[in-house]
Amino acid sequence: MKQSKIISSIMSNWIAKIFSFLLALFIVLTVRVLNVNDRIVTIPLDVTLPTGYVAVSLIPDTVDIVITGPDSIIYLVDPSEISASADFSGVDGEGITRVPVELHYNNDIFTDDGLAVSTRPSSVRILFSPSSAV
Repeated sequence: MKQSKIISSIMSNWIAKIFSFLLALFIVLTVRVLNVNDRIVTIPLDVTLPTGYVAVSLIPDTVDIVITGPDSIIYLVDPSEISASADFSGVDGEGITRVPVELHYNNDIFTDDGLAVSTRPSSVRILFSPSSAV
């Protein structure tokens, strides 16, 4: 008799109980996602130019890095420990060439704390012409 009362109390209003559980789960996940912020810092960009070609367009000298994570630790990151580079040494013809911006930093520091680091823009493009044409 006692077991049937427990089972019947668990099974009564089961739709409302499942809905309440899903709503609570949604609220917890929303709070965790909304607690993530971005910090944008401008750092110098090291550009490696190809031999035999001259850059006709402007060469960017800085790039923005976006540090994403909990607000309590994104401001503890030292931007001087992060460097950015764009390598155009593989250019083999004239025209516009796009290469991705590569970030160099100690990955363990950021991934252990739940941080993500990315660049804006994620790639750089430069117009090149043969060095004899200029």
